[in-house]
Amino acid sequence: MKTKLYTLLLVFGILLFPQNSVAQVDFNKRPDDDLGNVEDKFQEYFFEALKQKGIENYQKSADALLKCIELKDNDPVLYFELGKNYKALKNYGAAEDALKKAVSKSPENEWFLDELYDVYILQNDMDRALRTVKQLVKFHPDYKQDLASLYIRVKKYKDALKLLDEMDELLGYSEDRDYLRNQIYNITGNDEDRIENLEERVKSNPEDESNYLRLIFRYSETGETKKAFDAAKRLLKLNPESQLVHLALYKFYLDEGDATSAIASMKVVLTSPVIKPEAKAKVLNDFVKFVGENPEYEADLIEVTSLVSEDKSVKTLLELGDYYLKSNDKEKALGYYQDALKQEPNEFKIIRDVLLLQIDLNKDKEAAQKSMEALDIFPAQPILYLINGVANNKIKQPEKAIESLEMGVDYVVENPKMEADFYKQLSEAYKQINNITQSETFAKKAAALLKDQ
Repeated sequence: MKTKLYTLLLVFGILLFPQNSVAQVDFNKRPDDDLGNVEDKFQEYFFEALKQKGIENYQKSADALLKCIELKDNDPVLYFELGKNYKALKNYGAAEDALKKAVSKSPENEWFLDELYDVYILQNDMDRALRTVKQLVKFHPDYKQDLASLYIRVKKYKDALKLLDEMDELLGYSEDRDYLRNQIYNITGNDEDRIENLEERVKSNPEDESNYLRLIFRYSETGETKKAFDAAKRLLKLNPESQLVHLALYKFYLDEGDATSAIASMKVVLTSPVIKPEAKAKVLNDFVKFVGENPEYEADLIEVTSLVSEDKSVKTLLELGDYYLKSNDKEKALGYYQDALKQEPNEFKIIRDVLLLQIDLNKDKEAAQKSMEALDIFPAQPILYLINGVANNKIKQPEKAIESLEMGVDYVVENPKMEADFYKQLSEAYKQINNITQSETFAKKAAALLKDQ
């Protein structure tokens, strides 16, 4: 959460020293009084502290700094560096004490306050963090966003919204602040204020399409469909070339029973270069369902699906396959299922539907080959053995059919209908090789199972 305002600290923080710090000492100067030994010791401990910090020996660095402080305790930078070491050691209490001492010696130092603020955040001490970040706000406006975040954490939502309003007024809108604002609205459930804010944005900046789209979405989310529709029409009037608005408009037109306008909006969406494929897929799914209930618009569906051939998701392809299956156009249904299978080649349900349609359409060689390939992936699925047996029987390959059926029937569990289908196909296979005895035996087994149903 914490906003970092500086990007580079040169060589272990040496250049952060204020003017009254150890950075003023001329270490090349030959001592000319009885303090020389003190200066030498101080220099030795200080550089030891920097060295140990550089290799992440934070405790040793802290120990060396404490020795510096014994010799010279009036330098706030020593306490600042000590606080950072304790923070790295996760000794937050000691870090707080050291940093507070640094701040007391230099109350206007932004970096000291910023580090203390970070320690309070790590301790989840929101009250002290609030007090500290309020001091930091005067250094840089970005700290106001931290302050707004803290207000949310301590449930001071009105204060947070007021501060966000001030920042929007001063700096313009931003995604980060909008995220914080929506957090508040979601927590409080205050949709009225949320919508009022969006309406105000639309008025103050009517050229910004995104404001209208957010407003349409929020009205729709709260069930105010008429207001959402009105906002969409306002946007379309303002910007007749808008394509994104049709993502909302087609739904409203469908609800009003205006099929012509709905289809026109769907066509805009599905052929738009600026709308994401996921959104197009949803619209195409809705289009398929709509045509399923209103088959007189099938020509429009055919036109659109040819235009968006590259953007169809698996879900859309399956919806189209289901639609044509219900319409008894099995060839088209199979084509869409096969396209879906190209995208998800290991999806069992799609494989099964493709195979069943291939059998139904007498594409038996393809079904025999595809079912064998599928058994490599799903060796315990009895339906695949059954389909393979049916296909091989139909192409007069009874030995292959028998091999597949006798292996697959062992996988049938508590499904008498499927077991009977296996025996029927085994009866047919043995009949093809003139083994009438076995053929009749399996025929009787099938009949017995079906009789008990």
